[in-house]
Amino acid sequence: MAETTAWAAAETFALGAAAADDIPVHFVPADGVDAIGSLDDVQRAWLKAQKFSGNGKRTVLIPGSDGNIASVALGIGNGQQGEPSGPSELLAGLLGSGLPAGTYRFASEPAHADLAALAWSLGAYSFSRYLKKDKNGGRAKLRLANAGSDRIINTAEAVWLGRDLINTPASDMAPADIEAIARVLAERHGADISVTTGDDLLAENFPLIHAVGRASPRQPRLIDMSWGPAGAPKITLVGKGITFDTGGLDIKPASAMLLMKKDMGGAATALALAHMIMGQGLKCRLRVLIPTAENSVGGDAFRPGDVLASRLGLSVEIGNTDAEGRLVLADALALADADEPDSIFVFATLTGAARTALGPDLPAFFTNDDELARSLPPLAASIGDPLWNLPLWDGYRRHLDSDIADMNNVWESPFAGAITAALFLKRFVTRARRFAHFDLYGWRTAARPLGPKGGEPQTARAVMEQLRRELTS
Repeated sequence: MAETTAWAAAETFALGAAAADDIPVHFVPADGVDAIGSLDDVQRAWLKAQKFSGNGKRTVLIPGSDGNIASVALGIGNGQQGEPSGPSELLAGLLGSGLPAGTYRFASEPAHADLAALAWSLGAYSFSRYLKKDKNGGRAKLRLANAGSDRIINTAEAVWLGRDLINTPASDMAPADIEAIARVLAERHGADISVTTGDDLLAENFPLIHAVGRASPRQPRLIDMSWGPAGAPKITLVGKGITFDTGGLDIKPASAMLLMKKDMGGAATALALAHMIMGQGLKCRLRVLIPTAENSVGGDAFRPGDVLASRLGLSVEIGNTDAEGRLVLADALALADADEPDSIFVFATLTGAARTALGPDLPAFFTNDDELARSLPPLAASIGDPLWNLPLWDGYRRHLDSDIADMNNVWESPFAGAITAALFLKRFVTRARRFAHFDLYGWRTAARPLGPKGGEPQTARAVMEQLRRELTS
């Protein structure tokens, strides 16, 4: 059964009024050491000896007369050095993982205090499920005032949850394990949940999900979770949950399989976002659809050249079995669209083409809503969860034509792979007012201030901030 450390995110904070022994943290801009008013001459000499000038990412522990840590100086440079984007207060993530055990407080409230507090917790995350525990270890905790703490803690929990799901190897993260986590969230927030499994997918008209997962002994399934009052704006999240992708009969080379445990990163992102929406009580009718399966090699695997039925009734010729994510999403999107939601948000580790175009730090997103295309990228960048808009260029739809079926699942060309994949998905959405698809990498390639190397539910925080502004305005 799936495990998560998500709820331990709260342990990175100490709640309540400041205590006398809390250690102050100074955010120091470039050449701003002289502005730290609480230092004595010896401590200033110490910073000078350390050649600390407030340059971004530099941290110095300042000793007191008793030899203990009296305070901490964090260089924030020019104020816009957050990684991968955003204000320098996001560099507080370096402290959550790098400071000795103890309780710390911000010496004065930074300009982006909530972001700094969240960054502290995100930076403190580690994935240690398979490591021998350090019984003598301790945490650096940030003093957090009770006001506003629930939202910060909930967001940290959500990101930790997404990271845990992606980081867990496929040996312990099968479709049933994703279902188990979804059930935990449903119980925690009072949501309704139903799951269609195995051959029942055929009986309930989800033929593409069944086809992708039928070669694995771990049965495919569709998870369907709902929360919130009828009559509220309908927000539907759809997350790709391929728990391991061999490529199917169009098998990947060994090097390309090494990170395929993260091919359920879209499902992890959708569940992380759902935890934020429900935990922070957004006024909406939320639905979460997770089609989850293993794309395995076996005697019952679907084949290149097969023609498969879809829930919507469109027939799909299989040009490549390694383009399976869009197939499972197609059935889920057809179900989502039938409910005529106000918004459908799709999250998927879908194409290498998006990574070739934008790299691992910058997910691509596609939408039919021009206002969202304009507003979301700067908002996302401002909180360190960046993304970039690419076009749903309708002129490329012809490249998904098939001679023997309604459409092909790929365009056999090195060009515009992310766009044609997005257009494939959009074919299954005709009724929803707003459609947005996020093509993620789902992985941090090296340790950064906001977290270690490993899984990352990219765009979840950005979409949450967008929805929070829309639904509380």
